Amino acid sequence: MTTDLIKLLSPATMQSLAWALLHFLWQGTALAAIAAALMALTGRARVRYVVGVVALVAMLITPLATFVLSAERSSSARESSTIVPSVAISTVGQRQLFPGYAAIPQRPAFNSLPWLVEAWLIGVVFFSLRSAGGFLLLERERRKQSIVVANRVLEICFELQEQLGITRAIQYCQCAWLQTPAVIGWFRPIVFLPASALTGLSPAQLRMIVAHELAHIRRLDPFVNVFQVFAETVLFYHPAVWWLNKRIRAEREHCCDEIAVEACGNAVEYARALTLMEEWRSSPVFATAANGGPLRERIVRVLGLKTLGSGIRAIGITGSVLCLTAALLAGNALLGIAHPKAAFAALAAQASLKPPAQQPAASPTPKPSAAHPQREEESASSYVEGLKSAGLDNLTVDQLIALKTQDVTPEFVRSLRDQGFKLEVDKIIAMKVQEVTSQYTHDWLSAGLHPDEDQLIALKVQGADAEYYRGLKEAGLDPDINSLIAMKVQDVTPEYVRKLRAAGFSVNAEQVIAMKVQDVTPEYVKALHDLGIQPNANDLIAMKVQDVTPDWVRGIQALGLKPLTSELIAMKVQDVTPDYIRALQSAGFKLEVNEIIAAKVQDVTPEFIARAKQHGFKDLTLQKLIQLRQLGILDSKADL
Repeated sequence: MTTDLIKLLSPATMQSLAWALLHFLWQGTALAAIAAALMALTGRARVRYVVGVVALVAMLITPLATFVLSAERSSSARESSTIVPSVAISTVGQRQLFPGYAAIPQRPAFNSLPWLVEAWLIGVVFFSLRSAGGFLLLERERRKQSIVVANRVLEICFELQEQLGITRAIQYCQCAWLQTPAVIGWFRPIVFLPASALTGLSPAQLRMIVAHELAHIRRLDPFVNVFQVFAETVLFYHPAVWWLNKRIRAEREHCCDEIAVEACGNAVEYARALTLMEEWRSSPVFATAANGGPLRERIVRVLGLKTLGSGIRAIGITGSVLCLTAALLAGNALLGIAHPKAAFAALAAQASLKPPAQQPAASPTPKPSAAHPQREEESASSYVEGLKSAGLDNLTVDQLIALKTQDVTPEFVRSLRDQGFKLEVDKIIAMKVQEVTSQYTHDWLSAGLHPDEDQLIALKVQGADAEYYRGLKEAGLDPDINSLIAMKVQDVTPEYVRKLRAAGFSVNAEQVIAMKVQDVTPEYVKALHDLGIQPNANDLIAMKVQDVTPDWVRGIQALGLKPLTSELIAMKVQDVTPDYIRALQSAGFKLEVNEIIAAKVQDVTPEFIARAKQHGFKDLTLQKLIQLRQLGILDSKADL
C-alpha cells in the first residue's frame, strides 16, 4: 500500500517531503530544548503544561511549513527567469577561485530519498493501527464490563461536579477491568471508578480522587491526549516527541493534583490515596488516570516538600542550551546539503568574486602539457559553454547547480535534443535522476513509440522498457504509452495477456488492466469454462467485481438451474445464495432464475412464505406473494 502511494507522488513532492522529515530531526530537537529550558525556569505546573502543549503544536506545524517552503522553493527555482551572466564561471574556474569547492555539500541524489518516505509511511500506518486498536479495545471493554455506581457515590460526584463548575453531562460507572479511576471519552466523558477504589479508599480519599478526574474533564485533557497520540503517530521517529509527550502527561497530573487539593483541602489524605492506588496501578494510555505520572514527584509536590529544584533546574537549562546549540549546528549542516547554492554563495563572498570586467589581471596561464590532453580540453571549454552549445542557454544559478549536482553533461543534453525531446531543465534533471539514458530513449523510438519527457520518466519509474512493449505486441496487444504505463503499474505481463488470449478473450488494453485490477486469473477463467460459463471480457470483470466464484456457480447449478452470465451477476448483486434457492424449492416453488431474482428483490423470504401458509393461504404464486409483501398484509408487529 505504501509503495503504491509512493508511486502517486511526483518527484518534486517526494523530495520536499523527504527533506521536511530530515529537517525535523534538528528542528524537533531545538523545539524540545527550548521547551525544556522554559519549563526549568518556572515552578508552576500549569505554565509548564502550556509550554509543553505549545511546543508540541509547533512540532507538528514545523515539518508542514518546511514541506510547503521546500515545494515553493523548488517551484520558484524552475520558474525563475534570472539569467546567468554571459561569462559564466566554469567548473574549472570554480575550483581555481574556490579551493574548497570540492567540499561544498551536494544535495544527495533523489534516488536515495524514496526509501525514507516509504519507511515513514510504514511507521505512520503501524502506529495508526496501534492507536485505533487501543481505542477499539477501550470501547469494547467499556461496553462489556461497566455498571452505574451506587447512589451514595453519585451524590459525591454530583456535588463535586457542581463545586468545580462543570455543567457537562458526565457518567459515573463502576468497572472491573481497571484498577484505578480514569476518564474515557471526549464529548460525553465517563468517569470509571474501579471496585478497588470504591472499597479500598475512605470517603474523603474517594472524594479527592473523583475531584482529580473531574479536573481532567474541566481542563479538556482528553482532547489534548488524543492530539498527543496523533503527534506520536505522525512524528514517531523523533525521540523528542516522545519525551515532550511524557512531560506533558506528567505536568497534566500535577495540575489536576493541585485542583483536587484545592477542592478538598487535605493534601496528606490525598498523598495516602495516591500511594494506595500506585499499588493497584493499571490504566491504558488512551485514558487520563488519577495515578498517572511519577508517584514520588507527585507526592512531594502535593505535600509542598522542598526538593533540589534549583540545582536540577540549572542542569536542565545547561543541557537545553547544549542540545539547542547542537541542533542548530546540525540544521546548518543539513541546510548546506539541501541548498548547495547557499554554500556556494558563501564561498563566493569569501573570495570577493567580481564580474570579469572588474577582476584583476589574471596571471599568465601556463601552457598545458601535451601529456595531459584531457586537462587541456577541460580548460578550453567550460561546463556552462558546453551546455550552451547543447541548446541550454540563459540558465539560472539554481538550474546550473541542479544540473551539475545530478551530473547532467552537455553530451546527455545533446543526445536528447538530437532525438527530438524538449530541452526543459527540470525535465532533463528528472530524466537524469531516473537514469533515462540516450540508449533507453532510442530503444523506444526504434520500437515505434514516441513518448514525451513525462511519459519517459513514468516508464522508467515503473521499470518498463521497449522489450516489455514488444512482448505485449507479440501477445496480441498494442497499447498506447499511457496504457502501457498503467499495465506496468498493475504488473500486467505478456504471459498474462497470452493466457487470456488462449482462453478465447479478444481483449484490449483497458480490459486487461481492469482484469488485473480485479485479480482475474487464467485459473479463474478456466474454472468458469469447466462449468459451461463463457463470459465476454466485460462480463468477466463484472463477475469478479461481484465475487462470482466457481464454487458459488457450482452450488447454483446443483439445484437444477442454468443461469446465463448476466443472470449470475444479477443473482450475486441481490445476494441470492444456494441456501435461499433451496429454501424456496422446499416450500414448493419451482422458480426460474428471473423469478428467484424478483423474489429476492421483493424480500420474499422462506419465513414469509411459511407465515402465509400458516394463515391458510393456498395456491400461492410468486406474484401473489410479492403483492402480499408489498401491501404488508402479513407483517408482524416486529416487522412494523
